[in-house]
Parts: sequence; C-alpha cells; structure tokens
Amino acid sequence: MRKTKQLTAIIEREEKGYVSLCPELDIASQGDTIEEARSNLVEALELFFETADPSEIQDRLITEVFITRLEVSVG
Repeated sequence: MRKTKQLTAIIEREEKGYVSLCPELDIASQGDTIEEARSNLVEALELFFETADPSEIQDRLITEVFITRLEVSVG
C-alpha cells in the first residue's frame, strides 16, 4: 500500500503560463494552466520521492511552512 503526504503548492501566474512550487522541498514545475502546473508539480514530487535517497529527503524537507498575507506601505 502506498502512503500519501500532504504538501503545499504555491501557483503563480507568469507571462504565458503558471509556475508551481512546493516550498517544503523546494521543487518547482510549470504548466500552461493552473491545473497543468499543479499536475506537473505532483508528478515532479512523486518522481523525487521515488528516486531520492531517504537522507536527501530528510535534508531537504522543511516541516513547518506558513503562508500568510502581509500589508506593507508602498509609497
């Protein structure tokens, strides 16, 4: 039976598509649509977990990620 893991995906619009980032492992991907960028990131993460040495996973994995919005003065 395969285990699952909850990770964060941050998806940003770029000029002609979208970039997706998993901050816990610093792995990114891209796609023409939000769903494609998300799907490509899932694929990249699954490939990473399949091929990475457990020590590399442990070294890269950030266990606490907080995402919030900030209000700053700009002028």
